[in-house]
Amino acid sequence: MPKILVAGGAGYIGSHTLVDLIAEGFDVVSLDNLSRSKPEVFAGIEAISGKAVKNHKVDLCDYSAVCKVFEEEGDIDGIIHFAAYKSVPESVENPLLYYENNILSLINILKASTQFDIKAFVFSSSCSVYGNPDKLPVTEETPLKPAECAYAASKQMGEEVIEDWNRQSQIPTFALRYFNPVGAHETALIGEHSPDKPNNLLPIVTQTAAGIMDKMYIWGSDYDTKDGTCIRDYIHVMDIAHAHTCALKVLLANNKDAASYRVLNLGTGQGVSVLELIEAFEKVSEMKLNYEMGPRRDGDVIAVYADNSKTKSILNWEPQRDVNEMMRSAWAWQQHLLKLDKKS
Repeated sequence: MPKILVAGGAGYIGSHTLVDLIAEGFDVVSLDNLSRSKPEVFAGIEAISGKAVKNHKVDLCDYSAVCKVFEEEGDIDGIIHFAAYKSVPESVENPLLYYENNILSLINILKASTQFDIKAFVFSSSCSVYGNPDKLPVTEETPLKPAECAYAASKQMGEEVIEDWNRQSQIPTFALRYFNPVGAHETALIGEHSPDKPNNLLPIVTQTAAGIMDKMYIWGSDYDTKDGTCIRDYIHVMDIAHAHTCALKVLLANNKDAASYRVLNLGTGQGVSVLELIEAFEKVSEMKLNYEMGPRRDGDVIAVYADNSKTKSILNWEPQRDVNEMMRSAWAWQQHLLKLDKKS
């Protein structure tokens, strides 16, 4: 089977995608400098899949080190590029860090893809590229509004860089615009686990429920939405992961009639507010969360959710898990982490 290099394989979506790729018979290798992830994730991947995944602890901003990985691995057929910083608040506070890391790492892996004759490339983009859209749901043709933070801007720039590169390279490529990945693998052996303080909503919810955080804050309660809180399209991480496997299969089929660069939305098509998500978690966990309404947070988009019809058609893909399964698996993962902490 084709060999796939997963850049950022120890990360949240990367680790779940490795599991899905292995289940579909792909040969996989990871490249992750572990700056924002933990090496223990590979033990979870092996426990689930029965296969040990080799990881190259390499910084993608170091081009010579990246080339050595390609030389060592030999024929790499496809690349999924997850490796990027992703915190909205951090990108507001330190924008140059995001531009330097997210753009330089992308340029380096694109250069290597050309140099080593890669057959397929999948880029981890984001719904944040849409900014505050005028109309919902957003389609792939929705005009991109000004980015609300440096993270979103780096994804907009990344897509522009890839489109220009693709005109020259003609390497079949998808840019997948994720909406809001949540949840964990059904075994609770891998999930979202960053050594840094969480900025995404669901880890904050589960850590509050677990007593790790005394209470959580909802940033903004006066938005023009159904209950005053921000609206997002939450999608289970395993549905996101499987979409990458489907994307690689389409790209490696090398359909000459298809455009060499395409953008696709990865979402459920359903908008869920912050308060609705909390209500779903409280129902599944049978717990009441301690939360407080706070002011609006810089960089947050008011509402965004996907039209995913194009993705369904091109990838022959469909989200399988609802918001209750998202909450159940996320809470099971948090409980697994609590057990590990007690053992240590």
